[in-house]
Amino acid sequence: MEKKIPLPEKEIPRFWYNIQADLKNPLPPPLDPETMTPIDPEKLSRIFPGNLIEQETSTERWIKIPEEVIEKLLIWRPTPLYRAYSLERYLKTPARIYYKYEAMSPPGSHKPNTAIAQAYYNKVYGTRRLTTETGAGQWGSALAFACNQFGLELKVYMVRVSYNQKPYRRILMETWGAKCVPSPSADTQVGKKYYTEDPNHPGSLGIAISEAIEDAVNSKDTKYSLGSVLNHVLLHQTIIGLEAKKQLESIHEYPHIVIGCVGGGSNFAGLSFPFLCDKINGKELRVIACEPSSCPTLTKGPYVYDFGDTAETTPLLPMHSIGHRFVPPPIHAGGLRYHGMAPLVSLLVKEGMVEAKAYPQNSTFAAGLIFAKTEGFVPAPETNHAIACVIEEAKKLRETGEEKVILFNFSGHGIIDLSAYDSYMAKKLEDYVLSDEEIRMLVKDLDKFPRP
Repeated sequence: MEKKIPLPEKEIPRFWYNIQADLKNPLPPPLDPETMTPIDPEKLSRIFPGNLIEQETSTERWIKIPEEVIEKLLIWRPTPLYRAYSLERYLKTPARIYYKYEAMSPPGSHKPNTAIAQAYYNKVYGTRRLTTETGAGQWGSALAFACNQFGLELKVYMVRVSYNQKPYRRILMETWGAKCVPSPSADTQVGKKYYTEDPNHPGSLGIAISEAIEDAVNSKDTKYSLGSVLNHVLLHQTIIGLEAKKQLESIHEYPHIVIGCVGGGSNFAGLSFPFLCDKINGKELRVIACEPSSCPTLTKGPYVYDFGDTAETTPLLPMHSIGHRFVPPPIHAGGLRYHGMAPLVSLLVKEGMVEAKAYPQNSTFAAGLIFAKTEGFVPAPETNHAIACVIEEAKKLRETGEEKVILFNFSGHGIIDLSAYDSYMAKKLEDYVLSDEEIRMLVKDLDKFPRP
């Protein structure tokens, strides 16, 4: 009865999996908002290095992981796969539940899988400094860690509500040498606009992205780095699912249900894409993406072309969106407070390859407490969304008696989120539900754009 299924270092995957090679219908291209035609890669070069632009547009199935990246990933990878025996017993379910434990990285989440890769590719391209945004601080701390590893400067624009809720994330970034400011800030033109109108503006990922891009475009030897949504980011995360596949094969298991939380889509894609490759090729498999009901991008947002940021500085991306002017309520799952969804994840939902479910904040914390009391690990608020779905599916299997295998991604720990648990246990957390009418108002201006 193995609790923990390890993977030897020598078996760490040497290639990332690119799902674009296996899509039945190609991903619609990003559009230039000025011409409504596919974006010229030259325009992307203002904010991204050429080597990452190549990965963004590649349809090659396997992309080699540089040895310099492998060397850094080995600081914590391969990560263990756990069997959730205690949770199974608590739920009295015949399901066999496994979770990929991504909290082993120095910042405590899956985010460094792409942060290390992006820092490396920027370093070899000649970039001296990076800018980025962060919601809950997981991505900002991951990129701070990665930039420290490769000797790059970093400035992070952190959504103000999270900056105030999670001071230890800022301290973690500063420990690794990054500069972190609350967004909206007075450091950029777009930030100044919102900050002047309301110095206590809660901020949004859309605004923080706008600030980071403005900074990158107007600064010397600087590029912008994104922690989710884009194709190359999801590509780097597939090391999670590729490892999980090897670990399950070693014990002769294969999942019937794969589950992950979604904000921009990176941890979900990282676990699920290697298994979705099998589903595309005929394997029977359910894949479920779990989001907050306060930010129901996949479950209520239309599939449209929309900007990735509030100031409309990005290309138009084909994605499920609730509108780039959306300002999210202050839920504690800051990493899931994004108005859009990764184009690749959006397409897979549109085509019925992926299911989407939304959960209110309090029910996810209830699930997180169950997990902490059974399995011992305290999950991040984002991860709690996946756990809520796992518990729901395991209870269904208890009713049917089916002995199915559930696999989910434990995307990060909640040790720096204990104030959120404190609020939940004190019954101070609110549930926010975005209404259909609010979404219609937020997306009405998108009708002027082509439909993907």
